[in-house]
Amino acid sequence: MNTNPNTVLAETRAWVDSVVIGLNLCPFARAVQVNNQIRYVCSNATNADALLAALRDELHLLTNTSPQQVETTLLVHPQVLTDFLDFNDFLDIADAALEDLDLVGVFQIASFHPQYQFADTDTADVSNATNRSPYPTLHLLREASIDRAIADFPEAAKIFAANIVTLQALGPHGWAVLQARCRKDAVDS
Repeated sequence: MNTNPNTVLAETRAWVDSVVIGLNLCPFARAVQVNNQIRYVCSNATNADALLAALRDELHLLTNTSPQQVETTLLVHPQVLTDFLDFNDFLDIADAALEDLDLVGVFQIASFHPQYQFADTDTADVSNATNRSPYPTLHLLREASIDRAIADFPEAAKIFAANIVTLQALGPHGWAVLQARCRKDAVDS
């Protein structure tokens, strides 16, 4: 896995553009990307404690920054929690940090990982790709932004099912081609 911060962030941006926005997996992502309100951070953490410190720092930054300036943060961490099960276990620690900082209901953390696997699915099931990113990533979201987005998009509950249909239509080969294009787009940018 590449750990060069410039490459990591370029590939992550290409994934957001081509996959998240390009496949419309998140109908709310386009506006914040176009308005440059997504903060992309490549953590140099090499252990869970350092990642937790980086997560806490990013939560403090978001707390003290206007949503018009930074709506959301993608905290990418290519050197730690590269194993999905370890990453999945860390999510409990991340949620505990929200509680410890008294930020439950203010922020939530979405998770993305190259090996993401939903419970009761096979690792090769293309539906897992809805949460497969180039690198392990914690997505810090403002609850108020989610509430506004859902109010503006009354069909929000149907997004996940629509994403599964999109990825099944794309198929494993199409997914592999799209991933390769994201890497190429990152290199070409």
